Amino acid sequence: MTIIRIPKAWELPEARATSANAYFNRRRLLKNIANFSLGAGIVSVLGCKGSSAPNNNLVSANPALTATLELPSLEPFTRNPTFQKVDRPITDEVLAGQYNNYYEFGGSKSIWRASQALPTDNWQVEVTGLVKNPRTYDLEDLLKKFPLEERVYRMRCVEAWSMVLPWVGFPMKLLMAEVEPTDKAKFVSFTSYYDREISLAPVQSLGQKVPWPYTEGLHLKEMANELAFFAVGIYGEMLPKQHGAPIRAVLPWKYGFKGAKSIVKIDFVEEKPATFWNTLAPSEYGFVDNVNPNKPHPRWSQKKERFIGTGSEVSWEERTTLPYNGYEEFVASLYK
Repeated sequence: MTIIRIPKAWELPEARATSANAYFNRRRLLKNIANFSLGAGIVSVLGCKGSSAPNNNLVSANPALTATLELPSLEPFTRNPTFQKVDRPITDEVLAGQYNNYYEFGGSKSIWRASQALPTDNWQVEVTGLVKNPRTYDLEDLLKKFPLEERVYRMRCVEAWSMVLPWVGFPMKLLMAEVEPTDKAKFVSFTSYYDREISLAPVQSLGQKVPWPYTEGLHLKEMANELAFFAVGIYGEMLPKQHGAPIRAVLPWKYGFKGAKSIVKIDFVEEKPATFWNTLAPSEYGFVDNVNPNKPHPRWSQKKERFIGTGSEVSWEERTTLPYNGYEEFVASLYK
């Protein structure tokens, strides 16, 4: 009997996929062209908006930018076959490395430069709250404790642009299994690193105090979902600081701001936790905030998205946004 496999909505035809070898070859090229300079930079504003397009010409890579991407390899790791194909090519490493939101380091420009002030040595992550086995992990503990795998995920920003990124890390449910949340735990809160001495972000905005440090949260059932992921690397290597080194949350069915960067604390709690953007602008940023083309942002439609590329934003490929960013089969049951 012939079995006909129907491709998933988020899968990319084989001929259009960017292979792992291709992007690792680009990385080797990057290391050999550090004497050239980069053209236009990018700007990142509230949420994850970039206002000028990055330059994707590898032969014009800024040596300072290149240096931020030259990090130790995380191999060996497995490549999860379920999450290796999406409906568009993997975003080039140079593009992804300069088109970032990281509000702690400013909201207007040069985030990749400013974020290099982030101190990542001797990193620790405290796991606390309503768990049977509270722990404080060193980064080395995390790398040894949990088997690493690569997952190629779509990323959809709340401000209607998107990427495809090859994350390396481990499923959140593995950490849950080790610390064992109690029956009282209903939510989880993620706290990002914050140091006012190095942060370029305001402490007051629109007449109110900005709720530093950056926090995000999930229902526990969301954290336990197969898609929920802790990333410790990207493009086969350790996370650059502009991507949220050394560990961040990746939740591909949600808007990008839900993925807390540079996590220092994971707290299991009974009540819904306050989160950064939902506290600052609750009419624009929800606690759940799954990708939903049928629910417009108060100031723009979410029906379309632009896949980042070279040139001006208006020249980027426009695509129809899919419910749950194309991952409906994995997560829709969580919300019924």
